[in-house]
Amino acid sequence: MLAVLRIKNLALVEEMEWSPGPGFNAITGETGTGKSVLIGALKLVLGERADKTLIRSGAESCTVEAVFELEDAAALNVILEEQGIERCTDGVLILKRVFTQTGANRQFLNCCATTLAVLKKVGDGLVDLHGPHDHQSLLSCDKQMEVLDAFAGAETLRSEFAGQFRKINALLAERDELSAGEATLERELELLRHQVAEIGAADLKPGEEAPLLQRYGLASNSRRLTEISTAVVQRLSEADDAVLSRLAEVQRLLRELEKIDPKTNELQNAHASAVMQIEEIAQSVREYSERLEIDPGELAGIEERISLFETLKRKYGGSLEMAVEFGAKAAERLGRIESRGDELQRLERELEAGRRAMLETGAKLSKKRAGIAPKLAKEIKTHLADLGFRKSEFELTLQAASKPHAGGLETVEFFFAPNPGEPLKPLKAIASSGEISRVMLAVKTALATQDEIPLLVFDEIDANVGGEVAHAVGAKMKSLGEGHQVLCITHLPQVAAAAKTQFVVTKEFREGRTVSQLTEVRDHRRVEELARMLGGKSDSAVAHARVMLGDPA
Repeated sequence: MLAVLRIKNLALVEEMEWSPGPGFNAITGETGTGKSVLIGALKLVLGERADKTLIRSGAESCTVEAVFELEDAAALNVILEEQGIERCTDGVLILKRVFTQTGANRQFLNCCATTLAVLKKVGDGLVDLHGPHDHQSLLSCDKQMEVLDAFAGAETLRSEFAGQFRKINALLAERDELSAGEATLERELELLRHQVAEIGAADLKPGEEAPLLQRYGLASNSRRLTEISTAVVQRLSEADDAVLSRLAEVQRLLRELEKIDPKTNELQNAHASAVMQIEEIAQSVREYSERLEIDPGELAGIEERISLFETLKRKYGGSLEMAVEFGAKAAERLGRIESRGDELQRLERELEAGRRAMLETGAKLSKKRAGIAPKLAKEIKTHLADLGFRKSEFELTLQAASKPHAGGLETVEFFFAPNPGEPLKPLKAIASSGEISRVMLAVKTALATQDEIPLLVFDEIDANVGGEVAHAVGAKMKSLGEGHQVLCITHLPQVAAAAKTQFVVTKEFREGRTVSQLTEVRDHRRVEELARMLGGKSDSAVAHARVMLGDPA
């Protein structure tokens, strides 16, 4: 359900925080007080395009935030994970929209920045808006098919059919790829053979590049390294004034010192240790210098190998690992093309079996749809009669599709004729928003247990109705509220009286500005609001309001 709606600087609203209750919520108030701002705010936070003229005069930006509490967030979490957005672990989803006078727009899901398209995708699964010029999911033929399948309990069959349909399309694409023109295939074969041969001839080995580059770095600098090593050995042991020669003189002096003072024998030992370490250093540097010697032919071979690596990386993906992977895929593709005759036969066999299975599933799905469609149409027609269309006609038409599609073997469309003598027309062709709203209410009532969208919003659902029809509208809203959260902007006291919770929008003038406010009304205040809607606050209107609320006192 929608737990909280926060609005800041939108039209006449300076700042508002609204917490609608569960079930059926009615929003009432005088014309022009700003009731439509609530619907506008919901549209914005659900992804509708923002118009900076909606920003309250004098403000730089507008913010709308909606907090939803979800019982089951599994389907939503799939969408969030696809977009790299934090999952709903605590059942709370926060949608936020900010837009400014400069045209900068930002939108967020659970505090993570997202795109308007993702915001709308998430919003479409949370809220169904019904009113003038609103998007209405049931006007879509695809949605009508989903509704029929839900009513028929055919979702599993439909999902199975869709999977078979996707598999057939994948096989067809594979077959078409293999059946390309001979000239095109020959050119591809020539290229693939070259690529496979070039990568194969390189005989690339895992981990080969790094040590080879290191060896090349040493080899290419071997001359300078040899010069340095030779100089070190000279200064340590081979020159006339080498370190070891000087240390021999130091050793003689230390022996003389020891003869005079035997306590200095430790200095003699330390000196001997130092001489040994320097001799080891000299020997290690000498051996290192010998290892640096490299045959010019070997160096040329290393250079050639490294050049080959760079060529392969440039042509096949940027690294040797990617080049190896490219070669494997090219070899696989080459094998498939060279044996395309066998592959085409295999594909044809799989296509034939897949088509048989898909058509079998499709036939079961069609039978289930055809069997339940009249029952659904009858239920919707009954609800339409309660809502004032006593002589209307409503049908679900199933028509064989020219070819199978992801939804099955037929198309489904709702047809409606509001008045006797008029031809049935597709529901999406109905021009009157009042008629559409009541049809939607009838459909929603018939499908209340199957409809998975948790929040239903009806704007001016009661246009051009009154009397018993108004009572029926209120009863339908109340019925829907048993399984959904329902928000309804209404001018009819009969509808408002049926609500579990009622809110009133008022307009005030303070500090030189006009502002809209939203307040929940209970007890005597609700009676007063219903009396106003009935035409005044006379004793008879108040008494009538009490009766409508089930309080004859």
